[in-house]
Amino acid sequence: MKLSFEYGPGMMEANLPESTDIFIPGETVADPPVLTDIPGATWQSIRNPIGLEPISRQVHKGSKVAIVFPDRVKGGTQPDSHRKVSIPLIIEECLAAGVEEKDITLICSNGLHRKNTKEEIRSLLGDEVFNRFWPTGQIVNHDSEDWSNLVDLGYEDTYHARVIMNKTVYQADLAVLIGHTLGNPYGGYSGGYKHCATGITHWQCIGAHHTPAVMHRPDFVPVSTNSLMRGKFDAIGAHMEAKMGKKFFCCDAVLDTNQRQIAVFTGAADQIQPLSWEVADRRTYVRWAKKKYDVMVFGMPQAFHYGNGMGTNPILMMQAISAQIIRHKRILADNPVIICSSICDGYFHDEEFPAYREVFNLFQKDYMNTLPDVERHAEALSRKQEYIDKYRFDYGYHPFHAFSMISSAHIAEKHCAAIYIVGAREPGYARAMGMKTRATFEEALADARKFVGDSPNILALPKAFKTASAHLCIAEGYEGLEVGGAQSHRSGSDAPAHGGIDHGAADRACCAH
Repeated sequence: MKLSFEYGPGMMEANLPESTDIFIPGETVADPPVLTDIPGATWQSIRNPIGLEPISRQVHKGSKVAIVFPDRVKGGTQPDSHRKVSIPLIIEECLAAGVEEKDITLICSNGLHRKNTKEEIRSLLGDEVFNRFWPTGQIVNHDSEDWSNLVDLGYEDTYHARVIMNKTVYQADLAVLIGHTLGNPYGGYSGGYKHCATGITHWQCIGAHHTPAVMHRPDFVPVSTNSLMRGKFDAIGAHMEAKMGKKFFCCDAVLDTNQRQIAVFTGAADQIQPLSWEVADRRTYVRWAKKKYDVMVFGMPQAFHYGNGMGTNPILMMQAISAQIIRHKRILADNPVIICSSICDGYFHDEEFPAYREVFNLFQKDYMNTLPDVERHAEALSRKQEYIDKYRFDYGYHPFHAFSMISSAHIAEKHCAAIYIVGAREPGYARAMGMKTRATFEEALADARKFVGDSPNILALPKAFKTASAHLCIAEGYEGLEVGGAQSHRSGSDAPAHGGIDHGAADRACCAH
């Protein structure tokens, strides 16, 4: 069969066996229905928070309000996107309770991502809110290196993670988190405590969980909400609340493949997380596969998620491949083969990812045999003023971000027999990260037979990065499967490691064991 896969700004064609299975999120299996009245449902949720007093009882004239909203990486910019619907309603509630407009600050929770530009923030919030608050300096990006607006809260008790957070949020009388409950390879879902633990903190706080010690544990793959990473998110968020002396006022929307609201939950993070996850599980953990797959095929554009350069920057290329493994490991054979089209021309986009080239070059020398070896340079580069200034003043990613991504990238090496990059213009960049290169999908599949045999089960993901990904699971009734090709043993990753918050749906219902 002929299929087209993402390749830079365009597509690349592949001729795959007719037995290849295809999955496209939201199409192969339909998402749950979108809310019919998004503003009405959001309004009802905000006015009836779970586990908290409503806004009208929390604030009054003189109260300071901080509204924290996610950056451009997810959530959509459509007119009825969650940010554009929920934030005006929360502002209205605050003003009705007596809060003065001058006492409201909107904070983009970019964390270690590059700061969002003026026009990007306008696209996230809409003209009305933007024009109302931008001219007075009341819309800002979080700055994880601005110590005049950070507060060190010491170490939380459970995991001894250092907690450093945004001071404006810490000092606010009402701290609002606008979040998205969307499937995420890091800890299962975005939103909830993940939002504050990553979006409004310092690199040392993020360094407590985005590291090899956390990400290379067996509870990280396949993705679930029962990992050490998720436990750290929750512990960090709870520690912030204990030190603030108040709970975050969370308003999280469960999103579908196209970033539309399936449900909205408002209230205390520890209470709405399990509720939102239960709804989100029905969209995210898709019980579809009737076999285990020896080969997974997809393509990579040049610009997606984090910005322009992901399909050409070798660290981000391998991280993106790892993300697909983390999501879909439940339906993959042990040691599968990945075949991915990517321009791979060494365009690091140094302006946006200033530290990445240096991290890549470090991996090429000084006894760096596996990607985790680079971690020993993380603190030195994270304190390098040149990169810090790029992050603070010139829309660059924080230097530690490169290390968090290379930690993720190693997961692909850990779990694969081979990774093939198809169509690389400068193939040495892929090979320097431990990947193999071929000119076409057909050549890659032919070479892969030495790992998977002559009749492998093949999964194709033609829109892997054009839509919000699902986490694929084995269909009910197809437990105890054998895989095709040269492999005939079950993957041990069917059974998730339970621990931490157990929301009782995805891992038991979707992953048969």
